[in-house]
Amino acid sequence: MQPYTFEFAGRNLAAQKTSMKIGRHEYLACVGRGEGWVLERGPDGEKQYRIAHVMGGKNVYYFLTPMERGRLQTLPVAFDVRTKEWFDTAASGVRHFPGTAADTPVHWTDPMYTFNTSCHGCHVSQLSTNYDLKTDTYRTTWAEPGINCESCHGPAQEHVRVCQAAPEGQAPQDLKIVRTKPFSPEQINSMCGSCHAKMSPVSASFQPGDRFFDHFDLTTLEHPDFYPDGRDLGENYTMTTWRMSPCVKSGKLDCMHCHTSSGRHRFREVANPNAACLPCHQERVENAAAHTHHEVNSAGNRCIACHMPMTDFARMARTDHSMRPPTPAATLKFKSPNACNLCHDDKDATWADQQVGQWHRRDYQSPILGQAGLVDFLRRGDGSRLDATLAYIGSKERDEIFTASLIRLLHRCESQAKWPVLIEALQEDPSPLVRAAAAQAVEGYITPESLKALARATTDGYLLVRVRAASALAAIPTERLPAEHREAVVRAMTELLEALGARPDDYASHYNLGNLHMQRMDYEKALTAYLNAIHLRPDFVPPHVNLAFVHNVRGENDEAAASLRRAIALDPNDPIVHLNLAMLLGEMNRPEEAEQAFRRTLELDPNSAPAAYNLGVMLASDRPFESLRWCRKAYQLQPQEGKYGYTYAFFLRQRREIGEAVRVLKEMLRRGVPYSDAYVLLGEIHIEQGEWDEAAGVYRSAWNNDRLTPSEREAFRRMLQRLEQGY
Repeated sequence: MQPYTFEFAGRNLAAQKTSMKIGRHEYLACVGRGEGWVLERGPDGEKQYRIAHVMGGKNVYYFLTPMERGRLQTLPVAFDVRTKEWFDTAASGVRHFPGTAADTPVHWTDPMYTFNTSCHGCHVSQLSTNYDLKTDTYRTTWAEPGINCESCHGPAQEHVRVCQAAPEGQAPQDLKIVRTKPFSPEQINSMCGSCHAKMSPVSASFQPGDRFFDHFDLTTLEHPDFYPDGRDLGENYTMTTWRMSPCVKSGKLDCMHCHTSSGRHRFREVANPNAACLPCHQERVENAAAHTHHEVNSAGNRCIACHMPMTDFARMARTDHSMRPPTPAATLKFKSPNACNLCHDDKDATWADQQVGQWHRRDYQSPILGQAGLVDFLRRGDGSRLDATLAYIGSKERDEIFTASLIRLLHRCESQAKWPVLIEALQEDPSPLVRAAAAQAVEGYITPESLKALARATTDGYLLVRVRAASALAAIPTERLPAEHREAVVRAMTELLEALGARPDDYASHYNLGNLHMQRMDYEKALTAYLNAIHLRPDFVPPHVNLAFVHNVRGENDEAAASLRRAIALDPNDPIVHLNLAMLLGEMNRPEEAEQAFRRTLELDPNSAPAAYNLGVMLASDRPFESLRWCRKAYQLQPQEGKYGYTYAFFLRQRREIGEAVRVLKEMLRRGVPYSDAYVLLGEIHIEQGEWDEAAGVYRSAWNNDRLTPSEREAFRRMLQRLEQGY
């Protein structure tokens, strides 16, 4: 970060000879004599944006301009340092995610390109955002552009004083500054990771020496910016892949081994750059050609060529810090990059896969393919490998990043089998990242076991775990919590509220705060939080949807419907929003509109079991044949959902298709689906047909099903007793 000057432009920039078409406007950077600016031409005429600051320099220069209400906005054109050409800032950030429609560039005035909001404190030192939510205004200040000494060593005023006061040639015993030399590798990595991570903050108070997971949550492979095998696709800032590195997992490697405190490479200019891998890999460094299968002094004989290959995104070069070996088999399966073909671009991944297969007796690619396959399946909503996924999460050999990713991706899984594994991960996993992911995943699953595990997690040594557990417990009345942990839950809830207030200019923080107030049934505060989120990010759909829920519980259904329709206007193809609107319209006794909304939901998502079920129930009175078809579809889509199977069987019985109704109900009982009405219905059918022993067997099965509530089981015991006594 540096001020823009004419001297800077002369040294570093080339003229932009032709204007650049972006949307309905054309942009031309004018960096000649005097002030620099970007000229915008469009339907409304011309406008100049002054270039005040320059950010970057290694790969790209971005330019910042002052905007209204104290914002510093990244301008729409940027300069490629390597090619000496101007390019479209926002278009360079398009990901082109595999298997999805290409995403579109964000407009350059979007908050994502606001320095005060998005770039935060990683490009200047001692930043004070000074954001006022009421006026939506910044008064941002910083001590120095770029990263200064105090960013890593803390305030230096006392350090300067004691050093000046010390006798000449004698260092003070107490330097009055943060010394990083005694830091552990984890502390060094956390300090660097406070900027070099794709993360979300849970505090605003990180200091050098602190632990990363006391202040941040880390984005993992649930995000499409990563390929399923963890290679970089979009913008990821290093730390996620870094924590996948075997060298980092050993606890011996930190960032400062290869980099200076200013980020320069320690080993780039030395005679043997492979010395970076000493002392741990001495034998391979001394016999590099035998290990790499490339000639001495060739580019392919460098450790980083294979273990830290370089790719580009948004015209910025970045190296893969996972340090894993090349996996061309993953390229064949997931389209992720591999080191072999980044160099040998005249060959394909099949050739590369054959080469590594010949060189290595051990099939080192299989574990990576297995992990990535689980991520890929869950990303696509395919639960067919659930058993393997749960086994991996609970295994001793699991990787922290893959495990957290799988837990986060399991939110779409309906299987009851996941809960014991998630609860065990919450209680036993050594990684705070995994424990926090498990706490978040358990939210909404309320059993004595889950409540006990979550309450205990509010005493965890890491802030991230405590606030995730507190969030999961937000809707639980205090009297339902284990008595020995109630005070800890209250403390963790206070920490959670502080975490959500760490970024008052962040729309997601207000959205999450609204969710918390909603869970605690504080609807007035939830309403305010959702409105704040919408004000900061009007095109973000979720707060519009949740605002509708608040209006609904307040009895303001017209406002709720209007909020959902605004969400649909923002994203017409979101089936969840259409489903919520359909449910609301049904509640408002507007059946024709509700039916239309349910049908639209099923057009967008043919596998929406709730839409199929509700449409089936809605049509039962006047279109029984179509009703039965939709109820059957809901049951087939989610056979573990008790009301779907019961309703399907109920309507089958109404149509005198008794045999099929009995088959469905028996299948539910065989799987132990905890839905008491299904037992009642099957018992009634057996009694109607004079099958007393079969009915008794049904009631006995219900009595023995510990997934039913104690009161339900007691009711079936009495029913069985009456049946055996002949009523």
